[in-house]
Amino acid sequence: MESNNKDHHRSIESSISTPDLHDTGLKLERAREAYAGYNSDVMEKPSKMEVWIWYLYEVCSYFIHSSLLPIVFPLMISQIHRLPAEPTAGWLTSPIGLSCRPQLSQLYEALVNKNVEFGTARISALQWTSFSWGVGLGLAGPILWLISTSLDYGNFQPIIAGTAIATGFFFCLPTGFFNVTWIFPPFIIAIVAASTIAAATHTRHHGMMVRGFTGPNLHKSRFALRRWISSWLSLYAAAAGALGSAVITAFTYYMLRKKEKELSLWIVTIFSGLAWAAGISHVAFIKPRSVSGDVAGRPSPAKHSLSIFTYPHAFTTLILTFLSSFTTMCIFASGYLYFAGFLCLRPPVILYSWLIYFVFPLISLPAVHLVQHALRADAAKMHALGFVMALITSGFGFYFRSGIWAAGVILAFSAVQGTSAGVMHAFQRVLLSDCSPPGKEGVFAAWFEWWRAAGAFAGFTVAATLPGEISTSLAVTFLTSVAGIVVLVYGHISDTGGAAAAGHVVAGEGKSGRVHDEEQQDDPDGGITSPPPRARLALEDDVHHGNGKNYNNNVRSLAVMKEDEDHDDELSFQHDHEDDISLALS
Repeated sequence: MESNNKDHHRSIESSISTPDLHDTGLKLERAREAYAGYNSDVMEKPSKMEVWIWYLYEVCSYFIHSSLLPIVFPLMISQIHRLPAEPTAGWLTSPIGLSCRPQLSQLYEALVNKNVEFGTARISALQWTSFSWGVGLGLAGPILWLISTSLDYGNFQPIIAGTAIATGFFFCLPTGFFNVTWIFPPFIIAIVAASTIAAATHTRHHGMMVRGFTGPNLHKSRFALRRWISSWLSLYAAAAGALGSAVITAFTYYMLRKKEKELSLWIVTIFSGLAWAAGISHVAFIKPRSVSGDVAGRPSPAKHSLSIFTYPHAFTTLILTFLSSFTTMCIFASGYLYFAGFLCLRPPVILYSWLIYFVFPLISLPAVHLVQHALRADAAKMHALGFVMALITSGFGFYFRSGIWAAGVILAFSAVQGTSAGVMHAFQRVLLSDCSPPGKEGVFAAWFEWWRAAGAFAGFTVAATLPGEISTSLAVTFLTSVAGIVVLVYGHISDTGGAAAAGHVVAGEGKSGRVHDEEQQDDPDGGITSPPPRARLALEDDVHHGNGKNYNNNVRSLAVMKEDEDHDDELSFQHDHEDDISLALS
């Protein structure tokens, strides 16, 4: 048996040194296949179809937390009760004395009026949505805890994702069937929990695809390849998701013009559920296994879940994620409540603002990617750019809080803030993937998505609790933007540092990125770094004759070293890295 194993190793060693492989792409694939047999961290390179389907799920799910929960459900709840009493200023005048359309004033008052009974208290439709959202997060937390090991071990990842999507789809359908407010919390709770779990599998898939494109244990001199591919995937996905949100918000606006608003909004939720279900095709491409090992060798859910606290970069990224989501949602929700209830913008202007907020990222996010590539900026700096844009929006809004904002100014800042939201959404995912060690992508993604949803919930809660208090909301978001920048600067958040701590990057300098230590080194996460060049002849001799105590490690190291040497020129990043990028994405 041992002899057959050695013969197999010799055949692999021979295959990766075959002289007739002149095509660079074929040689890289041959080396990757040889290495994959001995390192479970090597993933198959994603196909174009897999990437497109991954984008499709972003289109079919991003709107849940950006449109369905903060816009559609509060509007549905507000339509159940009778029209609230006319305010002191009347239906034709806003609280700051501007002329207003009666329909818009009535819609705003229905949202903020406390006409929903909650025990002995009364709360508004916005607060009822916020309460349900919070309970949904409370339900999602224990579920993610229990399935944490299944997200990384075994073959249950597609089942988890498919079940979550199907559950969310089912609870989107009957939302308007019962004309009572108490029925909405179960629907919202289920949708929040299901979307958070499904998003965790989607984020995990991002990390797996990046590793499939770049391979494991990337040398530091080549980290720009991982940075480029990871941000490329995440930015374009964020742009695609924004497009889905634009469709839902535009459809919501159209249906609000109907006479029977409650029935019309129910149709919106049904359409949203169908759109979400269309993304279930993403399940077919989820990698079923991240790490090997039988059931007996799996860690407990508690140990596996808490392992994130042993990675400081990852834990700090969670704090950053919460601040980002809070800032984005608080500006969005409080801003549009102020536009409708106080500035009394014409409905078409509100629609244009929504569309610019969600559609402009289709142009700005690809441009941001080009800027990142030109400046060779890391994900932390690009995330700071998102905070700076949010800082500008909240700062200008707070400074001119007493003024009457012109429609053109609102549309311009809608573009700025929409870009800010997309940039932060994309690069916090990039940072998380870089910080996730092989075999822990699922549990880290679960933590990440829960904190991202928690940030959005907290931002919406502030806006729902203080409707019309735009100065307070903008002051809070200004401070959270500053806090986010401080965390980025002083929290030691770095894509390179996080990737190195997670085992995605190994030591190495020079053009080829080889390790120049005297002896072969074991990577902390199980990877093998390349041996020094002068040891190559001895290593080849050991492999050829089956000698050495670390026979398997020698074979794997030789495969990596041959890949390094064969692709010195193609994989160098001395000229903006285009050769390496085009090779990986071909």
